[in-house]
Amino acid sequence: MTKKKSDDKHDFIKAPLEPEGAKKSKKVKDNAKQKDLERNKVDNSGKAFTTNKGLKMAEEEFSLKAGKRGPSLLEDFHLREKIMHFDHERIPERIVHARGVGAHGVFKCTKDMSEYTKATLFTEVGKETPLFTRISTVAGSRGSTDTPRDARGFALKFYTEEGNYDIAGNNIPVFFIQDAIKFPDFVHAVKPEPHNEIPQAQSAHDTFWDFITRNQESAHMAMWAMSDRAIPLSLRMIDGFAIHTFRFVNKDGKGTFVRFQWNPQLGVHSRVWDETLKVSGNDPDSQRRDLYDAIDEGNYPVWDFCVQMIPEEKEFDFTYDILDPTKVWPEEDVEKIKIGEITLNRNVDNYFAETEQVAFNPGNIVPGIDFTNDPLLQGRLFSYTDTQLLRLGGPNFAQIPINRPIVGVHNNQRDGWHQHMINKGPVAYQKSSIGDESPYYESVENGGFEHYQEKIDGKVIKARDDSFRDHFSQATAFYNSLSDVEKEHIINAFSFELTKVQRKEIRQNVVDMFANVDEDMAKAIADNVGADSPDKERGFDPAGVKPTKEALKVRMPEFSQENTIFKTDTLKVGIYSDDEDDFDFKSLTEKIEKSKAKAEIIQKTLKETKDGVRVDHRYDTVHPVLEDSLIIVVPEKPSDEFMKNVKEFAEETYKHYKPLWIIGDAKDILDKDKQDDPGVMVTKDMSDIDKFIENVAKQRFWDRNGSI
Repeated sequence: MTKKKSDDKHDFIKAPLEPEGAKKSKKVKDNAKQKDLERNKVDNSGKAFTTNKGLKMAEEEFSLKAGKRGPSLLEDFHLREKIMHFDHERIPERIVHARGVGAHGVFKCTKDMSEYTKATLFTEVGKETPLFTRISTVAGSRGSTDTPRDARGFALKFYTEEGNYDIAGNNIPVFFIQDAIKFPDFVHAVKPEPHNEIPQAQSAHDTFWDFITRNQESAHMAMWAMSDRAIPLSLRMIDGFAIHTFRFVNKDGKGTFVRFQWNPQLGVHSRVWDETLKVSGNDPDSQRRDLYDAIDEGNYPVWDFCVQMIPEEKEFDFTYDILDPTKVWPEEDVEKIKIGEITLNRNVDNYFAETEQVAFNPGNIVPGIDFTNDPLLQGRLFSYTDTQLLRLGGPNFAQIPINRPIVGVHNNQRDGWHQHMINKGPVAYQKSSIGDESPYYESVENGGFEHYQEKIDGKVIKARDDSFRDHFSQATAFYNSLSDVEKEHIINAFSFELTKVQRKEIRQNVVDMFANVDEDMAKAIADNVGADSPDKERGFDPAGVKPTKEALKVRMPEFSQENTIFKTDTLKVGIYSDDEDDFDFKSLTEKIEKSKAKAEIIQKTLKETKDGVRVDHRYDTVHPVLEDSLIIVVPEKPSDEFMKNVKEFAEETYKHYKPLWIIGDAKDILDKDKQDDPGVMVTKDMSDIDKFIENVAKQRFWDRNGSI
């Protein structure tokens, strides 16, 4: 097959959204994995109630007793079965990534990569591969909020005809540590402190920041965690990164270093901190609800799936080690190439059976993909299998429907907890001559997996190469690549977090350490948290190495949200109005929805408007932070109920920099000196709807005196 070359290095930005509607829905839903899962679905409608053993029951409301007021009897087998199931229906939650949401989707190959890999999902243009994704926070428990300041896990399971292929990634391209041996320490440090189990789902406490300063390889990731990337607007508007360096391997056995990322066609967008806190209080399930509703309504989120590749002979041509998981490959150095699209098109049918029981593992690979010597990746290859063994109750968790591959499984492994396969014959070992019951080994030419043959020459040693010891150059490059607004947000994030740190010496250690990223930033943080003027030399771990002048020249503008994609698609436009108003809501909502935004009318009651438009929220049951922009329709004679909340809605929208449009008299709604500010419109009618739609697409107007 001829490889299609692109003249545009950034052609992934120009890719249009897939067509919406029922035709697309039918096409992407009709895949092998869905058919596989359908076999396990149970429909109880119109069926007689039975026990788990299939016994039909005439009554299920009361336990068996000796007389109506007598003691319950031990012989009530159904009571025993029901209570037993309840007592055992919880499994251990994930130690990290416990709070998650899942969805089904499809990967469509858009570029033939057979020159670099023989993985079939990447070698045929137009080929569709079913997948499942789970997106999660990292630090919080399963019952925590959706919106803490935290990285988001973003894992993909591709159901290929060569077996399952997993990418266990995050929405941030780097990680806190370089070596897996530190992972338990990092998690213990960021989790609630063990003496009081506080705080939940937060890094704003002593042990986390103490860990950061004692492990300065975390500097780059800490900058990302304090950036807007850690407080996303929507899970449909986050990047995904595999973090680690993997290998593509082609049919000739040639290897190429590769990193994977997937970028939302809606652009990457975030909230501001004050807004985030209020969203958490008003709707702690806001992000999982948003993803579910978008898919349910047919607004399928789409990501451009991209790779960066480095030939093996250029492994040492960079100022950073390409195997270091605390470093990115800047696009300035390594081109990003779009090779496919990910579309999420179907919600789960049962949260526990699918989202909670799905088992990801970066060790699940297919021919054409292999590992590298990234020391964090190497540890993950052990850890994920070990974790699932405990969580899912034994060695047969791959037989759970959501984890089951779409290809046949043939080996002589037997027994164990939850064994669902019924294997015939006496053979439980490999190889066997009894009745020819042993499956054969497939040749490499016919798709058999063979590990990449890499020559290794070195001493067995506990150490780290010097190429891993520059901890600050990319942290500085990231900060210098951001807009002034984003830099201000980082300073405020550090200041908020360190204000919660009780030990003064830890606060001082942090500002000293991050003076090595940017001295002005560190000074501003020090002033806010009561620390002494930062001393970058005191804050530099002598085990590290100073960044070179060449390394500090690198810029990464691709990571500034100032340069993201801006669209109106699926953004929520709240329309605050009065129940008795005879305004033309029908025309207003139609024009908003024509722009692909989502109109939500807010009134005192849920009765339809006078012109028959559905009312979505009551004044008392929605907060303005849950809307992406706001229109206030002021009637000639506003009701007391309208006036009671309207000023709060206007002020909250204004101070979070969102588009605000007041149609009618604004004198008692928004201060006069704010009415001419950027992103604020005050008009007599709705003739300026096009201008408002432009404002909605921009999302934030930072030239206001808002609340960061």
